Amino acid sequence: MTATPAPEAATAAAALDRPHDLVGIGIGPFNLSLAALAHGVPGGLATAFYERRPAFHWHPGLLIEGATLQVPFLADLVTLADPASPWSFLSHLRARERLFPFYFAERFHIQRAEYDAYCRWVGENLPGLHFGHQVDTVRWNPERDLFEVDFTQLDADGEAAALGRAYTRAVALGIGTEPYVPEPLRPLADAPGVPVIHSADYLDHRDALIAAEHVTVIGSGQSGAEVFLDLLRARPAGAERIHWLARTEAFAPMEYSKLGLEHFTPDYTRYFHALPEQVRNDLVPRQWQLHKGIDADTIAAVHDELYRRTLHGGWPETVLTPGVTVRTAGRVATTKIELHLEHLQQGIRSRLTTDAVVLATGYRERPLDRLLAGLDRYMRRDSAGRPVVDEQYRMKLDPSVTGTVYVQNAERHTHGVGAPDLGLAAWRSATILNSLTGKEPYPLPRRTAFTSFGLERREAPGIPGQQPQPARLAQGR
Repeated sequence: MTATPAPEAATAAAALDRPHDLVGIGIGPFNLSLAALAHGVPGGLATAFYERRPAFHWHPGLLIEGATLQVPFLADLVTLADPASPWSFLSHLRARERLFPFYFAERFHIQRAEYDAYCRWVGENLPGLHFGHQVDTVRWNPERDLFEVDFTQLDADGEAAALGRAYTRAVALGIGTEPYVPEPLRPLADAPGVPVIHSADYLDHRDALIAAEHVTVIGSGQSGAEVFLDLLRARPAGAERIHWLARTEAFAPMEYSKLGLEHFTPDYTRYFHALPEQVRNDLVPRQWQLHKGIDADTIAAVHDELYRRTLHGGWPETVLTPGVTVRTAGRVATTKIELHLEHLQQGIRSRLTTDAVVLATGYRERPLDRLLAGLDRYMRRDSAGRPVVDEQYRMKLDPSVTGTVYVQNAERHTHGVGAPDLGLAAWRSATILNSLTGKEPYPLPRRTAFTSFGLERREAPGIPGQQPQPARLAQGR
């Protein structure tokens, strides 16, 4: 189907007279948070947010029965920046007449499906959200001092129906992450009909996986544990036939101590951002247990289920092996999959034949190159070719570009392990809006952690444009 100019394009001249203050690209939790808080800025902001999907959905393939968020319900879209917002989780409960049941349930960590329902409620009621709109490119127009955002409006089948263009002074990139498939398994994962799936699609294939003779789960994080546990509970005792493999040296718990959690505060984010680039590069991989470990309750549930199956003697037919990497993989006898494994500590290689593989191998940031090709010559990059992002989440551009590009969850290399964490969503959104308006529609705390992460404690700036003065600790003589 050939796309035709959209009504938006026909009124481009009028749009130029009223350019947007902010255009968001992608409507996941982070840009949804930004849109919700932007809606509450005094005096109003002209905003538009575009998403190619027809509606909001948050990891639908992992909404496993009983699975909970790893952050408290206060880490909703708005509360940690504006507790009185009409778009809070508690407001959602009130709108659904569920406040009293939630009160008596006494749940600090809500189910993942409930968080998805909350975000969908916001997405269905918040103005200025445009689902079924695929943004194609972003350009800087120096004659008008505005960004041009070209998009394609999609029909119900996902086909191009119309073209449009928006003009804006600022852009917020929130295109999120995509499932990561390790190189040795990509040919099988891409082949039609081969039961090698990413955990992001787990629920779509759950029945087939339960029915498979043997299943292998790869990945030691929360998703791997939840998939393993769900399959274990669904398969008969004595005939479980599940392997759980991981590269990490242990099926390790996530760091969840009170002081450990302070790595997900604005204080730590500011500390991390001020570190030299190479120090940041070295630090992030070493902090995997802060965000890639398994919730202690899930580990306990796995062990409890395994233990329960020893009640009448014998051991469950499961194999849990950490410290293993998949070297290569291929098809065997048309219906089976052969994994070539290596134990990193023992230096031993072996083969495993299985009927299905679930890859709980995490996510990677979606590349920005295609979307921002029109801005490439203006972008400043670090030594690894990544965009340089300042403390207020602004991508550093050539001074000739007077507009601003903000990034959400594409700045782990500059802002640390908290970049994808839901607990920092509202604070980051508020930081962006304070920067965008040049005011403080959302006053933010100057200090958020008991830990002083360095010998100089960096406090949050007040009015944007004012430089914070580092708070120096008393030094010994």
